[in-house]
Amino acid sequence: MALFDRPTARQIDLGLAILHVIAGVIFFAHGYQKVFEFGFSGVAGFFGQIGVPASGFTGPAIGILELVGGLALILGLFTRVFGFLLACDMLGAIFFVHAKGGFFVPKGIEFVMALCAMAITLGIAGGGGFSVDAIIARRRGSAV
Repeated sequence: MALFDRPTARQIDLGLAILHVIAGVIFFAHGYQKVFEFGFSGVAGFFGQIGVPASGFTGPAIGILELVGGLALILGLFTRVFGFLLACDMLGAIFFVHAKGGFFVPKGIEFVMALCAMAITLGIAGGGGFSVDAIIARRRGSAV
């Protein structure tokens, strides 16, 4: 592979696999924390304190989205759908929580913005050839 050659389809698939697995692990861990450590009432209470509308619904829904969406991304299942949903989740996190903390972690938008970009990328590109989506597409006789 020369430095400036166009990547092969296999290289793109490998890059997308790394992206969807790592992003999935991060989202899954955050969802697990919200659902099983903080609990629905704890997440709803926190969301209410920071001004998220309908926090009694939104808090648990975000926890479940991150847990299920993270697992789906790890597998590369419904990658585009969960990519876009998780990008919306991260935009909400930027708007409601992190924007007032500036740019840099631990309180700023830096990490959340990176997760948002990862999710948007997966929403656009899908999971690539090393994903459950690709297996389903091959069985259906369609492209990924």
